[in-house]
Amino acid sequence: MTMGTNDELRELEVEVDADIELDAAGTQSEDDELDWVLDPYEAQAETADLNSLRGAIQALEGDEPPYSPAGD
Repeated sequence: MTMGTNDELRELEVEVDADIELDAAGTQSEDDELDWVLDPYEAQAETADLNSLRGAIQALEGDEPPYSPAGD
């Protein structure tokens, strides 16, 4: 990996971690222009997507153990 790619992965990881924290707190991010009512299924799917993305980032970095889903 080039240094630029590693920096981009770190930046992406910070953004994903922030979104996961907002999701866990039940807080909407500031960039939501409209106050949407989410379907519980959509919220659960978004959480799973964020956790999968975090795991993929960590696998690419190769320096952290794979992320295990909540409850495991």
